[in-house]
Amino acid sequence: MIAKDCIKGRRSIRKFKETPVDHQLLAEIIETASYAPSWKHTQIARYIAVEGELKNQIARECTDMFPGNGKIIENAPMLIALTYIKGRCGYERDGSFTTAKGDSWQMFDAGIAAQSFCLAAYEQGLGTVIMGIFDEAKVASLLEIPETQEITALIPVGFPDEEPVAPRRKPVEDLLTIK
Repeated sequence: MIAKDCIKGRRSIRKFKETPVDHQLLAEIIETASYAPSWKHTQIARYIAVEGELKNQIARECTDMFPGNGKIIENAPMLIALTYIKGRCGYERDGSFTTAKGDSWQMFDAGIAAQSFCLAAYEQGLGTVIMGIFDEAKVASLLEIPETQEITALIPVGFPDEEPVAPRRKPVEDLLTIK
């Protein structure tokens, strides 16, 4: 699959088949996603695969602010919690910030990692949706995420049980400025 087809074809999937995600397939997807660029090659992204009762507990207890996310998580055979290692992006070796953006580069790198993971999963026939509305502290507690990491997104993953149509896109003229 060429990159253009992968980018244009991938959709946010919210309905999944019950078929489990093979752990070897997941490892291949993570290996591909590991090629996502990062600030000074810090490679801060970490992936936690959650299945079974713990996944369902997260769905029940961590999605009160948007219950629809809980239903999607319960429906998916696997949930990926994407975390990043704090305090590495945007810094020089002496601890100072390289740019005025400070440490906000870590979220940029996490976003690149999330998209790379989703595109690699799509190439393997899996569907994903990136979620940002959840109780971060509760998820971090349930997954025992160390203080050195921060959770950035939840990504339900599985074989799609729907084929959403691509939403309308803005024309290039609205998106591109050339000076």
